[in-house]
Amino acid sequence: MFQENQASDENPKSLRVSIDTKAKVKIGNLSRGGKARTLEAKAADDHDTQWEAVLVPFGILNTHSEKLTIYLGQSAETSDFIVDCLTAWWYENQHDYQDYDEWVIDLDGGAATRSNRTQFIKRMVELSQAINLRIRLIYYPPYHSKYNPIERCWAALENYWNGAILDSIEVAIKWASNMTWKGIAPIVHRVEATYEKGIKVLSQELEHYQTFWQPSETLPKWDITIFPV
Repeated sequence: MFQENQASDENPKSLRVSIDTKAKVKIGNLSRGGKARTLEAKAADDHDTQWEAVLVPFGILNTHSEKLTIYLGQSAETSDFIVDCLTAWWYENQHDYQDYDEWVIDLDGGAATRSNRTQFIKRMVELSQAINLRIRLIYYPPYHSKYNPIERCWAALENYWNGAILDSIEVAIKWASNMTWKGIAPIVHRVEATYEKGIKVLSQELEHYQTFWQPSETLPKWDITIFPV
C-alpha cells in the first residue's frame, strides 16, 4: 500500500484522497465525557437514553493539500451515502483537477465500501463513467485502519468537541466547521437524504459493472482499478 500511495503522490496527474466514516454522533443534551473550556460546567442529562438525531460523519481528505471536507449524514451509512458524498465532492472541486487522469482513494473495507459489496461496485463504476476518470481503490487491510490518514482528522475533531454538548444538528455543524486540520478549517456539509439499507445488485446486472471493475492480480481484495470505458 505504501508503494502504491507513493507512486500516486509522485505522479502529477494522480489525485489521492483518504476517506472514512467516523463513529455515529448522537444529538441531544447528552454528556460526551469530555472537558469544556468554560468557566461554568455545562449541565447534561443524567441518562443518555434519548436523543433527537444521529449523525453519520463521512470525511474526504486531500492528502496533498490537507483540505478536509466533512459530510454529516442523518440516515444510514450505506454505499449510496458514501458514493453520493464522493460525487458531490468531485463536482465541487473538479475545477482543481481538470488535468488529472487518475483518482486514488485510500479507504477501509467497511460494510458499505468493501470490494465485494455489489451496490458499491455499481455506484463506483457509474461515478467513474460519469466523470470519465479512472478510479483506484487502495484498501487498508484489517486492523490497519489507524494508518488511514483521515483517522487523524477524526481524532482532532473528537479532541476539539469532546466537551461540547451537541444538542442540535446546527451546533454540531458549527463545532465541526470551527475545528482546524493542519491550520485549515474543514468544509462541512449537511446531508438530509434518506438511505435504504440492504440494497443489492442482481448477478446478471452486476456482470456489466464487473467489466469495468478490475482487481489486481496480487491483491485482488485490496487493490481495485475502475475504468470508465
